[in-house]
Amino acid sequence: MAVQNFSPALSASAVSPPYPMAHPGYGKRAVTDQRPPHADDFALLPFRERYVAGFIERLPEGAAMSVKCLAKQLPLYGQQAVSSALTALSVAGHLRRVRCAVGDGDEVRWVFRTYWSRTAHDNEWWANRLAPASVREPVPVSVPESVREPAPTPAPEPDPVREPQPERPAPAATPSAPSPAYLALAGLGRVDARLALSAADCTALEALAERWFARGVDADYLTGALTAGLPARVDSPVGLVRHRLAGKIPPALPTAPTPPPAGSPVRRVMMECTECGTPGRPEALPDGLCQPCRRPATPATVPAATPPAERDVTQLVAGLRDLLKAP
Repeated sequence: MAVQNFSPALSASAVSPPYPMAHPGYGKRAVTDQRPPHADDFALLPFRERYVAGFIERLPEGAAMSVKCLAKQLPLYGQQAVSSALTALSVAGHLRRVRCAVGDGDEVRWVFRTYWSRTAHDNEWWANRLAPASVREPVPVSVPESVREPAPTPAPEPDPVREPQPERPAPAATPSAPSPAYLALAGLGRVDARLALSAADCTALEALAERWFARGVDADYLTGALTAGLPARVDSPVGLVRHRLAGKIPPALPTAPTPPPAGSPVRRVMMECTECGTPGRPEALPDGLCQPCRRPATPATVPAATPPAERDVTQLVAGLRDLLKAP
């Protein structure tokens, strides 16, 4: 007789499902400048923040970092507790939430990212790390075949012995064109005859004049500064020009920032408050929190209990005596 097997079917695998990943470009972003993982990375944090920080540290790159997704995976805490823990981790210097504009032209869209660091950093470090020039995405650049380095060719075989040929004279070196500073000095005599300089004078003063051009001025500015307010008689034009070049040099102005190279567009980055999501500049969000979220809630003021009015002991005793005398 066949024996029926009434044992239930094997249960499904007990392996937990993978953590949900954010859309491409969103989610968790691990920063650089971190020390190697250690057992006491979050030892100074309270238990709840240490628990949430350890869970975030194990998440892969690009994992969803919303409060709702984190609360679904953390059995000990709900959304409100996870939100408070993220705020505490932001104050401790472990994370920052940002909005980053990606795309060019009319196809710009904002993505939301959470930058995470197991090593706590201060506000200045986060502001420098999240500067637009530091959040550029690498763009692969393909090298065309025409500019690739050619393969090394084998050394040519020695040619047979040839008859010696007469040496050709080396071509004469062509004189280099004069610099703008030299031309400006040479033209002073044409603007005002009192500042006529010789070729040797222009060569001697060329280095001083080049310092003016290095600070962003042109030949007209240099000529006007050297010829303005001349005395009626100039005995030494080279001495006067040397004195004015050294004493009236314009101040050095800050240069404009160097534009990024082609192929790596600058990403516009805007930090947002970790608790309420209000966007702002990094210096306006210290510890990753806006001013209303940083201000602690002030409890309602309870009026102090007024002490009971002091009684007149003499009057009280007199009233008791009157009560005792009553029939």
